[in-house]
Amino acid sequence: MSIDIRHSHSLPHAKARKAVEEVAKKLAERFEFDYAWDGDDMHFSRSGVDGKIALLPKELQVTAKLGFLVSAFKGPIEKEIRRVLDERFT
Repeated sequence: MSIDIRHSHSLPHAKARKAVEEVAKKLAERFEFDYAWDGDDMHFSRSGVDGKIALLPKELQVTAKLGFLVSAFKGPIEKEIRRVLDERFT
């Protein structure tokens, strides 16, 4: 099971990058993810979850593969990601 969220933004690159860092930090606190930058991609993972936030010029793309046990929580995870993106990018 996977998550694929696209979220448009109009922030300059440096501000968008800082906001992605804040999103990752917030999600890490909530879901106990580890995260790290690789170029303009923020990779995050924990047992049963492997994903990234791709920082594009006018859009963010959040993708994640969910393991069997974690897939039961897809709805709440997706909802929280959308909430945090709206909070940081609106």
